[in-house]
Amino acid sequence: MKKEQIHGGDIYRNPGVTDFSVNSNPLGVQKEVLSALKEQLGKIAHYPDIKCEALIREICRFEQVGEEQVLCGNGAAELFFAAAFALKPKHVLLPEPSFAEYERSLRSVDAVIHECVLREEQDFLVTEEILQAITPEMDLLILCNPNNPTGQVVECPLLLKILKRCKEAGVTLLLDECFVDFLDHPDQATMTGFLKEYPNLLIVKAFTKIFCMPGLRLGYALCSDPGLLEEMDRFLQPWNVSVPAQIAGVAAMKNHKEYLEETRMFLKEEREKLRRQMEELGDRVIGSRANYLFFASEKGLYEKALEAGFLIRNCGNYRGLGEGYYRIAVRTKEENERWIAWRRGL
Repeated sequence: MKKEQIHGGDIYRNPGVTDFSVNSNPLGVQKEVLSALKEQLGKIAHYPDIKCEALIREICRFEQVGEEQVLCGNGAAELFFAAAFALKPKHVLLPEPSFAEYERSLRSVDAVIHECVLREEQDFLVTEEILQAITPEMDLLILCNPNNPTGQVVECPLLLKILKRCKEAGVTLLLDECFVDFLDHPDQATMTGFLKEYPNLLIVKAFTKIFCMPGLRLGYALCSDPGLLEEMDRFLQPWNVSVPAQIAGVAAMKNHKEYLEETRMFLKEEREKLRRQMEELGDRVIGSRANYLFFASEKGLYEKALEAGFLIRNCGNYRGLGEGYYRIAVRTKEENERWIAWRRGL
């Protein structure tokens, strides 16, 4: 069976390329994570802790939540599917463009998707117009903050209005915060502080991007409704979080402070430098407040870049977008410089 390639990171069919298509942390895997894996690799002779107790304790310290509010999964994507099966929504409000796995998970439960198309003339921002679409007919609203692929952020005042409107209408808000920790001030964007007040809020995060470990598959859901988390857990496979993933997750959380501070400092400088250089080349850079740049450029840039040894994300297969939209990750300084040097030579 052949699987359709709908995401970035396809280095297996494009060996030797510099991969700008996956927006993982440009600092790479923490040295403490690699050391922990090396030292504890012998534990793969045993089953994983089915309850992920050590990992959940570290997540609770990081997120400032209770253990009863955490559910671990085999990456964020697994949790999106678990949420779909647990909630069984009939009608879902979904802003577009957004991450493809939302739609895939919803199709698996035959949900009717009501698209809220984000407009190019508004730089693909979620605006207060969405409040009118949150009606009792809807069962679920999925928001990605920051958005993937645009990197646009829904600020807290509007997020609170959305959350309150969802509660009034009996709608669950699934908030994907997988990229929130890349923001300059994540504390001003995350909604974890509102979990207790809003049991209809379900937040999904992952180690994939911020801790640069997509190959290990590790994510977690946060919610103050124990019934929802229990129902989601019912649709997860036993031992779904592997021994290496749990080891890496614990080590990442225990050593996060300096790593995340360094990440944000690096991104603030490199992201803005890349933005400026690409705009000088004629690209229209939109949003892009996380660790990637979303931009409009010439058609055919993906193919030209691949031929030159750069794998970028062609965003033409996102709903609401067409040819000429792309996304690149902020990579190392040397890789970013090579990208710009090649672009200048076109």
